[in-house]
Amino acid sequence: MPRQLWVEEPAIRRRMPDPVRTAAVRAVIIMSLTMIQAVVAFLCTLAGSWLAFPMVLSGVAGTVVATWSVLDVWVTRQVWNQRHGVVSVPSSTARRMRRERRAARRAARSTARGESRIRRRGEGRLSRA
Repeated sequence: MPRQLWVEEPAIRRRMPDPVRTAAVRAVIIMSLTMIQAVVAFLCTLAGSWLAFPMVLSGVAGTVVATWSVLDVWVTRQVWNQRHGVVSVPSSTARRMRRERRAARRAARSTARGESRIRRRGEGRLSRA
């Protein structure tokens, strides 16, 4: 049997949700363009070109936009976690409390069922004899 070229391995981390991944890709593209713009501004400054000043101004604006895009990734991630739920660290405490409430409800239902059974059994009869 020939050896396979591609062996699929399970992912170590889960895949990011689509909106978060979209925001992250957008942020990476904006950041890379800002870095390219900064290099061009630096080279124009070294060369003494008239383009240096406009490039520096647009580089500052690009830095603001890149910062905003990184914040957008963070906010999108937080919003997705709030809307779709996220596994919280102290979930064991919440789980224990839920289990206790469920057990209390179950006990209350069974006692109510038992009392209604007792009442039904003795209804309508004056005596058993």
